[in-house]
Amino acid sequence: MELLSRYLEAGPGTRLPPERKLADELGLSRAEIRKLLARLEDEGRLSREVGRGTFVKPAYPETATDRGTLEKSTSPREAMEARLVIEPELASLAAINATHKQIEAMRALAKQMRNAKTWKAYEQLDVRLHLLIAEAAGNTLLVAVHEIVNEVRRAVVWKWLDTRPIGPAPDYSSFGEHDKIIDAIEKRDRTDALEAMRRHLRTTQSRLFGS
Repeated sequence: MELLSRYLEAGPGTRLPPERKLADELGLSRAEIRKLLARLEDEGRLSREVGRGTFVKPAYPETATDRGTLEKSTSPREAMEARLVIEPELASLAAINATHKQIEAMRALAKQMRNAKTWKAYEQLDVRLHLLIAEAAGNTLLVAVHEIVNEVRRAVVWKWLDTRPIGPAPDYSSFGEHDKIIDAIEKRDRTDALEAMRRHLRTTQSRLFGS
């Protein structure tokens, strides 16, 4: 197995020898090799490409210090897809666990956002509001995941949004959408909170990519 480890450690993109050669080198049957390669593929360590062969995959970034790597490799569409998976569920949990103080802070942030004169000011408040909703969910691990996704989306999504004129208009759709999310959280309605967050993110997605 040490020989196979050397292939895996050779780095992303390394092509493994054909099954027959691996079987001879490792002293295993081809059936055993197939099982071993299938397990490594399931673990995300190998990629099999029809007609090309089997390749070592890049290791997934393990810590927040690798956010730069994620920012370079994540598309705006992927960032929004990740948000749509995570944030509606966080809003749902916030409807159960948010404190009155946290809800009051959400209201204050939403009010400040309506008074934001520039997109930069709005963005900073928007980040704080979504983070507060995540924290109100009461799950430390999910907050950590949210922070990673949030930092990546700030890097790859905001630059694609149309930020003309210099700041959001008084009727900017996100204002009302944020209010509906907070209303649902305050009413302790998990379903409405989840759906309100999902609609909000869908609007942002449509603004980026069209319907």
